[in-house]
Amino acid sequence: MSREQRVALVERKHRRLSMARQCRLLGLTRSTVYYHKRPTSEADLALMAAMDKQYLQTPFFGSRRMQAWLQAQDQRVNRKRVRRLMHLMGLEALYQRPRTTTANAADPKHPYLLRGMAITRPDQVWAADITYIPMAHGFLYLVALMDWHSRYVLAWRLSNTLDSAFCVDALEDALGKGGPEIFNTDQGSQFTSAAFTGLLKEREIRISQDGKGRYRDNIFVERLWRTMKYEEVYIKAYSQVLEARAGIGSYLMFYN
Repeated sequence: MSREQRVALVERKHRRLSMARQCRLLGLTRSTVYYHKRPTSEADLALMAAMDKQYLQTPFFGSRRMQAWLQAQDQRVNRKRVRRLMHLMGLEALYQRPRTTTANAADPKHPYLLRGMAITRPDQVWAADITYIPMAHGFLYLVALMDWHSRYVLAWRLSNTLDSAFCVDALEDALGKGGPEIFNTDQGSQFTSAAFTGLLKEREIRISQDGKGRYRDNIFVERLWRTMKYEEVYIKAYSQVLEARAGIGSYLMFYN
């Protein structure tokens, strides 16, 4: 379980188990349970929105080049802040490099199975990816599962955290409609988690994982993100989660 999932299990008014005892059982520190995350400042949200738009144009920008671009836009920002915000958004520079590590070293590695493969039919290969969704005040994360042959979005979910729970929920939804021969993702911890890969193994679906930073391996989903953001997300500037869910849901129905 992710830390967020374990924190959600804590019952503050449990009749028999104290908070300290629950934290020990769940492998949590008490400070984790009592900590209240500070809201992201308006200044950071504005920077993140600008970085999100630029990242769609130049996905090969790391923190150094993103900082230089922001400074060229008269934004006084240091690299440490840019790196922190890119990490919060789940962004990293995308380019071909040796596949030597996974996002979570404790999770098992899976080989990339799609090199040279012709994708000729539906349900041959499915893929999943996560993107950052800016709002008028705050942000969300969106995961989508897509059939590579038809480009059909099979399932999607929104979340305000980057844990694996909303990805697993979307996968369960998609598997209720069928299943692929191969499922391809990047090496993000949401997709390498035991909860996510366990569902695929139960259905005897072969798991394929991109080399770290390989932009072209999930290019069809990346194209969806670009189109959806310019045709829906940036125009609407959602103010509430329910509004974002309704707007994205309507757009993806239109897209399909």
